[in-house]
Amino acid sequence: MAWPIAEVARMSGVTARALRHYDQIGLLRPAFVGGNGHRYYEDGQLLRLQQILLLRELGLGLTEIGGILSAQVDELELLRSHHQRLVEERKRLDTLARTVARTIVELQRTRKEGTMPEINRPENLFEGFDTARIDADLRTDFPEWAEQAERLAASTTLAEAERGQRERTAVMVRMAEFMVAGTPVTDPEVQAEIDGQYRAFTEVRPVSAEEFRAIGRSVVDNDHWRAAYETIATGLAEYQREAILTYADTRLV
Repeated sequence: MAWPIAEVARMSGVTARALRHYDQIGLLRPAFVGGNGHRYYEDGQLLRLQQILLLRELGLGLTEIGGILSAQVDELELLRSHHQRLVEERKRLDTLARTVARTIVELQRTRKEGTMPEINRPENLFEGFDTARIDADLRTDFPEWAEQAERLAASTTLAEAERGQRERTAVMVRMAEFMVAGTPVTDPEVQAEIDGQYRAFTEVRPVSAEEFRAIGRSVVDNDHWRAAYETIATGLAEYQREAILTYADTRLV
């Protein structure tokens, strides 16, 4: 049986425009094109589309997906591989959900008591995060800064690294507290937190106003960075971005 592109779009949720793009780049060719010029898809193409969507869910780009699907791999083995990766991702998300639940409980307790969170094990805040992907994004978006940061990290002791982790954790928690309290990003205390973040960047190398703005925008525009902030508190990514942009506009002009 053959399905027209409109029906495939309806069944899969992939727009007809995207399906045409997949055809143009050779990722998903239709089974045939009818006399009316419409694309038609059969069982084999639907299975391939499922594989494309699975790989997209796992964070792969279209070029990477094309390379995988072009390899001479048995379809059943490929599906088994996809299934294993999904199981692993589910485990990671379960861990992430527990991490967020702990953070919510801690923020609710301290807000009720009117105190700041006391974090005994800061690493618990970041259990389940895919930091390897975040680091990869950092190297892509800010290669010069990342290279210098990696060289600095190589000379850092374990105790220093743990202290730095605790400090970064405390900053994120304080920013979340400011946000849930309704504190505007222009507030002096919020801007003092951002000043500390900016100075931490400049310990690696000088950071211009535009570079700091780019870092702020990446908090929202980069999917992995945004997810890290949003997991701590909904809206925290936008709050962090606006606080950075305000700082850059008022103090780095």
